[in-house]
Amino acid sequence: MKTNITQTLVGEHRLILRMISLLERNACRTAEGSYSNWQFYLNGVEFIRTYADRFHHAKEEDVLFEALVKNGMPRENSPIAAMLMEHDQGRAYVGTMEAAVREALAGQDGREGIIAENALAYAELLREHIGKEDEILYPLAERVIPDIMRDSIIAGYTAAEAQTPADFTARYEAVVAGYENEV
Repeated sequence: MKTNITQTLVGEHRLILRMISLLERNACRTAEGSYSNWQFYLNGVEFIRTYADRFHHAKEEDVLFEALVKNGMPRENSPIAAMLMEHDQGRAYVGTMEAAVREALAGQDGREGIIAENALAYAELLREHIGKEDEILYPLAERVIPDIMRDSIIAGYTAAEAQTPADFTARYEAVVAGYENEV
């Protein structure tokens, strides 16, 4: 039986999608003027940068995508190039959202539209991105990555996870659950 090399990443997508749902909910409320919990957005930025980007995307970019390249997938003009471009685009939305939140915290008026627009753009991008990974790229990886490479991919994930505190995922699950329970 083949070792599943994408199951961990798909599982991480579930938590990321929960945060995306929160961004969508709260960005719509912010746009209409009924939600101004700027700490939520700062926590969302931290979640995205730490959990989604440094933890999850690092495993994709440094481990799975590299294995696909070593197995013959081109780095340029390929699904990998598209995924990397979308990771960068997401980082730009998050940076703009964070800057607008910090301006709102400093007392600047009119930041709500920028915050909501970038939160929603990020959410839309990531929903589509995760769909492409879960439905196209990951199944492709499962089909084409040979057995001989699978243990080293899992070891790469384990090494990446070892760089985080023991309660890392639980901490971010608690952050997401806390905001899910917010009225």
